[in-house]
Amino acid sequence: MIETGNRSLASRVFYGWWIVAAGFVIQLLNAGMIFHSFGVYFVHFQESFGWTRTQISGAFSIQQLETGILGPVQGWMIIKFGPRKIVTIGIIIAGIGLMMLSRIQNLWQFYAAFTTIALGSSFGGFMAIFSTVANWFEKKRSRAMGIVMAGMSVGGLMVPVMAWSTDSFGWRSTAFASGIVLILVGVPLAQLMRHNPEDYGYLPDGVKPDSGHGDSADDGDNGGPDLNFTAREALRTKVFWYVSFAHASALLVVSAIMVHLIPFIVDRLEYSLATAGTVVTLMTAMMIISQVGGGALGDKVEKRYALTVCLIGHSIALFGLAFATNIWLVAFFVVLHGVSWGTRGPIVISIRADYFGRKAYATIMGFSSMIMMVGMMSGALFTGFVADRTDDYTLAFGILAAVAASGSVLFFVSKPPPLPERLQRAAREREQRQA
Repeated sequence: MIETGNRSLASRVFYGWWIVAAGFVIQLLNAGMIFHSFGVYFVHFQESFGWTRTQISGAFSIQQLETGILGPVQGWMIIKFGPRKIVTIGIIIAGIGLMMLSRIQNLWQFYAAFTTIALGSSFGGFMAIFSTVANWFEKKRSRAMGIVMAGMSVGGLMVPVMAWSTDSFGWRSTAFASGIVLILVGVPLAQLMRHNPEDYGYLPDGVKPDSGHGDSADDGDNGGPDLNFTAREALRTKVFWYVSFAHASALLVVSAIMVHLIPFIVDRLEYSLATAGTVVTLMTAMMIISQVGGGALGDKVEKRYALTVCLIGHSIALFGLAFATNIWLVAFFVVLHGVSWGTRGPIVISIRADYFGRKAYATIMGFSSMIMMVGMMSGALFTGFVADRTDDYTLAFGILAAVAASGSVLFFVSKPPPLPERLQRAAREREQRQA
């Protein structure tokens, strides 16, 4: 589909969509066998080892901490070595980590296995794939990212299968088999990743340089060629910090529900693991629909307003779960959470490329992930800590819901940043040449 040298893409379908398709499946595998299924393993670890909620949640927090710390380095590596190599290596490491998980006997081995999984899923997942998609699309960026993020949601449909597999074959066999499947399917798909469309004779969205639309396609989102912030310039803007901390507040809710929803349903409401898996499937279905719709929405509306509404939805959902007393109330608030998460996902990822351009997107996203990981790490850990001491989830869920609600203000004030002096000067010089 892509030929080397000076020749253009050989397929009649814009190659960016092949990258989207590969990213969709890789995200599906990572989410279905690792991210969404953590709650399934959570229950079995409690039964097998008697570990506390805090101890088990600690592994998830370590995973997010590692992802955040590696963010800037990973962004640099993606630009330096290209996403194909980085994603390939990451998938192999994550697969090995799952095989290690199948052999654990104590807590330190559990943490070591999840650290390996975190390293692999960090390099072979979210940032590498989304920074690649951001490079290949501009006008259709939110839509393309929505499709890739739908892979993460579809992975949630694997939770009932993972729950059945752990009950039928044991969690050890399931973890080992998951590692094998991840490597066998993910590595070939990783070979489809390419960094820049310009290297293959195209501009973002598939616009040809000689089509008469080259300028507008290469303009970036700020209205002129080369209007791309450097990472340092982005870090100096207020909106970088507003969006990063608001995103982190949303991830407080995401991580708390991701890790503790199944134990909440099984332990507090005393439903079966299969019922809990069905609720996760319902949430996932709403996420799938909302991510595709959210991607299309993000290309048409003011992104910061949509993000504000989504974060308020997250907050209401978690606050409602705190006081839910039956499975029907849980289902209602889980649906609200799924819609808010699905709609927010592609928009909050693409807004950074809209504001700062695509050339340094991977590095900018890497620095932002250091802040985002605070929410992803602390939400699950805080919930486990409080639940262990109160033997209930109400207080923890209520506090995190309030923090998330306050974060919606940050999204609301996240206006496009003014261009740095360097870019303003370049724009003036370009206007003078065109006059």
